[in-house]
Amino acid sequence: MTRPFLEALDSRVLVCDGAMGTMLYARGIFLNRSFDELNLTQPDLVAEVHQAYVRAGADVIETNTFGANRVKLATFGLAEKLHDINLQGARLARHAAREDAYVAGAIGPLGIRVEPWGKTGLDEAEAWFREQALALMEGGVDLFILETFRDVSELGAAIRAVRSLGSLPVVAQVTTEEDGNSLDGTPPEDFVPALAALGADVLGVNCSVGPAAMLETVERISRLYGGRLSAQPNAGRPRDVEGRNIYLCSPEYMASYARRFILNGVKLVGGCCGTTPEHIRQIKLAVRSLAPGMSARTATVPAPAGAVPEISPVPREAKSRLANALARGEFVVLARVTPPKGLQCDALLAQARELRIRGIDAIQVSEGSRTGARLSALSVAVLIGQQTGIETLLNYTCRDHSLLGMQSDLLGAHAMGLRNLLVTTGEPPRTGDYQDATAVFDVDSIGLTNVLTRLNHGLDIGGKPLGAPTAFHVGVAANPCALNLDEERRRLRYKLEAGAEFIVTHPVFDPADLAAFLERAAPVGVPVIAGVRVLESLRRAEFLANEVPGVRIPAPALDRMRQAEAEGRGFEEGLALARELAVALRPMAQGIQVWAPHERLDAVGVVALGLATGARATAS
Repeated sequence: MTRPFLEALDSRVLVCDGAMGTMLYARGIFLNRSFDELNLTQPDLVAEVHQAYVRAGADVIETNTFGANRVKLATFGLAEKLHDINLQGARLARHAAREDAYVAGAIGPLGIRVEPWGKTGLDEAEAWFREQALALMEGGVDLFILETFRDVSELGAAIRAVRSLGSLPVVAQVTTEEDGNSLDGTPPEDFVPALAALGADVLGVNCSVGPAAMLETVERISRLYGGRLSAQPNAGRPRDVEGRNIYLCSPEYMASYARRFILNGVKLVGGCCGTTPEHIRQIKLAVRSLAPGMSARTATVPAPAGAVPEISPVPREAKSRLANALARGEFVVLARVTPPKGLQCDALLAQARELRIRGIDAIQVSEGSRTGARLSALSVAVLIGQQTGIETLLNYTCRDHSLLGMQSDLLGAHAMGLRNLLVTTGEPPRTGDYQDATAVFDVDSIGLTNVLTRLNHGLDIGGKPLGAPTAFHVGVAANPCALNLDEERRRLRYKLEAGAEFIVTHPVFDPADLAAFLERAAPVGVPVIAGVRVLESLRRAEFLANEVPGVRIPAPALDRMRQAEAEGRGFEEGLALARELAVALRPMAQGIQVWAPHERLDAVGVVALGLATGARATAS
């Protein structure tokens, strides 16, 4: 191919190859292996697939490097082989293509969330994409295909990385749902202008859906953008046949849709998961059957994105009673509870009513452990608020929810009247009643805080207007005794930048720990609610001190618990320690959250009473 890629693409429709992974899987490569490593360990097998696509008539073949970035390779212990894997991948494709096809350096997502949804910065992502692209360029690629991206921000980082290295053409492809929106809910009306502005030479879609659904998305994109388009659908949706994923779209069916893609302005057409050389052969025949110029559009300027209406967020003091109290500088007292097992919530509701009578400002409903069948924290928070009148602070974790699932949960929580949220990442599942239970962790607490900030500005995660802003009062967690305090402070800074409005700390057993943490993390700029835990027994105190990471109980406190336990008053001493600690923490915090045994929630009122007594004594 002596003609430059873009020049050839402007003169005729080009056919890209099909699936690499499907072909390798069919040749006996297990899915738990790194397909990219095969460039080094089984190069003949990779070359054979490339050659099959060239013989089928592909004008463009992609390197076997879709997952050959530092993050994904590290999961296989291959990060140090990144350069060699990408270099060899480009050379294998170059050798197979010879002068018959262009070679596209394939780059896929990192496999982790980047900002604003994850803790990885866009600058870090850009650096990782750049090192992969550099090795592919060294191997002699003619262009880059950035494909199967669900996050436009991450795709933008990849485009910038490639553009920083030179002027090779860039094909940028988003993967979408059947409704045409990205997997994160961003509509073409938003991602198409954004990608065009970033300088992609070809915009398109690939993977996730079959040709019928993709055609609808292409039609939608073609009305927004007059430039070069690409489309690489799956061969339908996979079906499980005796443990194997089988794609059932025939080559002829795929070819019939290739014609429709071309009539809607697509200049680069191929296939993704499930497609084979025979699919590409039939698509090539379909392309040849169309007269030159059937792709009639020539405009290259994207349609302007619609202006997002200005929405004023709800003032903090108007969000909830707790938010109002903190905004006015009041000292607040919270109680922490966990959802009960089974269906019975009467005892917990009775305790909540008692706490309200005792003047507790709000009840934090924790996600708790996942042992046994428990009510969800969200449902318990709603029940407490509706049936007792006391405000709740819902501890919502990222552990068990996808990004879109969290958005739905949160909108539903808002509709049911919940306003106060404590956002946490959540701990990995422990072996318990359900040994096969897994976790999701689509985003962490930083990403979820960004989601809530966007909702509070009247926008969903895809940037589409909600019609009205939510009024969430957003809190985040911090551990003053974390094993890696520098990392804890760094993450806290990101949470605050994402829009956190208050902080709730893990239990503190020594005021000096909180003072030191706040001094080095200062200025936090938002209210801090300190965690105070009632030690119900010596056994519990020793367990926390010795077996739970990030908990530090001073030796004098443990000595007091040992002496009290020997005298049969362990709980009473634990309660006395909590009261003393609350008084000591008051000057450096704007509230406390009391952790007490679920059967002794009355201890929260005792700590609060001691706090009031201590404050009066100090004032006098």
